[in-house]
Amino acid sequence: MTKLLLASRNAKKLGELRRILEAEGIEGIEVLGLDDVDEFPEAPETAPDFEGNASAKARDAVAATGLPAIADDSGLAVDALNGMPGVLSARWAGRHGDDSANLELVLAQLRDTPDERRGAAFVCAAVLALPGGEETVVRGEWRGVLVRERRGENGFGYDPIFVPEGEKRTSAELTAAEKDALSHRGKALRALVPALRELAG
Repeated sequence: MTKLLLASRNAKKLGELRRILEAEGIEGIEVLGLDDVDEFPEAPETAPDFEGNASAKARDAVAATGLPAIADDSGLAVDALNGMPGVLSARWAGRHGDDSANLELVLAQLRDTPDERRGAAFVCAAVLALPGGEETVVRGEWRGVLVRERRGENGFGYDPIFVPEGEKRTSAELTAAEKDALSHRGKALRALVPALRELAG
């Protein structure tokens, strides 16, 4: 059994990766999260782009544990805000991980933006780093529009105000399976499938 570290403490992300491996019929990989390994210092996310942050996180995880590791960095790129909050999505309102404050700040910044200019995309860069130094870097994007009021209880972050293209519901109103099939992270993780098949041997 090959151990694979997902450099995250987010149970939803771990579940998503496990479901994708299962759906793709990839056996022989045991997915671990950061809570399953000894704690190690994680470098701050200082890269100007998602790929740089994901790569740094994956390399740190490999160096600390000796295990192959996947790391991702994702966020919301709002057209009317010139692609921001982007890599700053998790700390847009100033404190890291305050989902509600981040979402309210984006809504406030878009208050006067007409509906037809409220386009946005969730972006995810994911990196699979191997102990030998090889890296596979992929990117997934999920386009949609931002509504003016939050709707739905599923998901996290900006999900309650993001309506994906072709949908009437926000991503916080989709089921986990629907979101996996459509989302930026789902797309990025599925783009790693060929490399993961190789890893599984």
